[in-house]
Amino acid sequence: MKNPFLYLIMITGVILLNTSCKKSFLEVTPKGIQLESNYYQNANQAFAGLVAVYNPLSWEAGGGDNTYIDDLGALNSASDECYAGGGGATDMSFWQVMNNYTVNATSGPQAGFWSKYYTGIYRANLLLQKINGGIPGLSDDVKARYIAECKFLRAYYYFDLVRLFKNVPLILAPLSSSEYYNVVQAKPADVYAQVEKDLNDAIPVLPSAIPTSENGRVTKAAAQALLGKVILYQNDNTRMKAAADLFELVNTSPNYALLSDFGAIFSPDNKFNKESIFEIYHTGSQNAGWGNWPNFQGNVYTQMVGPRSYTGPIYWSGGWSFNPVIANFALAMKSDPRYKYTIANIDSICKATGKSYVIGYQNTGYFIQKFAPLAKYVSTTGQAELNFPNDYIEIRLADTYLMEAEALVRSGTVGKAQYYLDAVRARVGLPSVPATLDNIYNERKLELATEGHRWFDLVRTGKAPSVLASKGFTAGKNEILPIPIKELYNTKLVQNPGYQ
Repeated sequence: MKNPFLYLIMITGVILLNTSCKKSFLEVTPKGIQLESNYYQNANQAFAGLVAVYNPLSWEAGGGDNTYIDDLGALNSASDECYAGGGGATDMSFWQVMNNYTVNATSGPQAGFWSKYYTGIYRANLLLQKINGGIPGLSDDVKARYIAECKFLRAYYYFDLVRLFKNVPLILAPLSSSEYYNVVQAKPADVYAQVEKDLNDAIPVLPSAIPTSENGRVTKAAAQALLGKVILYQNDNTRMKAAADLFELVNTSPNYALLSDFGAIFSPDNKFNKESIFEIYHTGSQNAGWGNWPNFQGNVYTQMVGPRSYTGPIYWSGGWSFNPVIANFALAMKSDPRYKYTIANIDSICKATGKSYVIGYQNTGYFIQKFAPLAKYVSTTGQAELNFPNDYIEIRLADTYLMEAEALVRSGTVGKAQYYLDAVRARVGLPSVPATLDNIYNERKLELATEGHRWFDLVRTGKAPSVLASKGFTAGKNEILPIPIKELYNTKLVQNPGYQ
């Protein structure tokens, strides 16, 4: 049976408020069937507006450059886990320049990030304005929950923007046309303060648990976990106890538990499982074809990381060989029980079965397993490449366990840090190791491999210049991305240092 909330997410971006912001995030005129000036007249339209705020979470294509904009491709390419890969040195050039750190103002994934997140922010600001202005038919409880969800999502979008770009405009209401080109960038501290305010506003209102019919909507724990992460990322050791206390609320909640089967975390047959705190939905039921561009609700990244022209068992035959796992990273995981659920050794499978695949660019023989295109999930309707049902879990319990362990150690009150580190390791049969920062960071590297966290971890801990030196990382520059060049035309925005 379809989840009605997730089904609405699947269709809302197509039929309502389809503000793709292809010119600039400042261009906010709705391009869908109904204009915003005529909308938000009843409770049903308010709910559709809320779903539109969620919709950019699952964007796989479109954005400022109308290309593939899945976050994982760029982040994994920039890390020490993967190369960009693909069919050649110019295939998905936005990921290639992240891989070798030649990203500049005109080439890179920044336009996709920027337009996706500012579209979400615009929609959140718009719905907040409409709700506060009064929408007939909304009860006080529903109104409060919608406001809390909008504030969570606005915080989520701004958190990624400030991490990726550092110097971004802070926009908290829909702009009038006279304001479009006078926006300036805010101080990063002010953006972080607003993110924290939005999350603190949302936490008391969001529900602790939701029925399965509402899977995909945010909960109190998602907001607590995100707020803890926001505090952790700012690297102020005097606030680490506050971050740990937030994680503790999540980690002791009866609503969540580590799964005994590590591989089951990522299975499309096990969506919204007990370990999932904040999950981004994808579906294969859209039956999408290329004519649906860019409104795909399947996980296109799954297609992108599969081997090319593969003839062996288990995997789909038509992958595009992006993000091959770097051999040194694969070797570092070889003895870890999570290896087989994280990395697919396609060379080994082909050697054992006499099968083959076409060697892609930067091939290592190692491919991502967590999001791999398994043959059993290939859609028999629509374009198979566009309809993989793999969700992305943005925050899961093992992540919050390790973040609490880190926060506790950094606060100087180790407390339960050892317990949480041990729990993550014991789940996969590994013995205890001392709860030091180095051991916690190494555990994050192994536990969360290829899930999009590694590059952020390397940057926030100051390890990126040394770990990523072989890829060309430049300290003082590559910790952030350039402002998209289109956003600088006729505006007061200023390019980030090193990218002028």
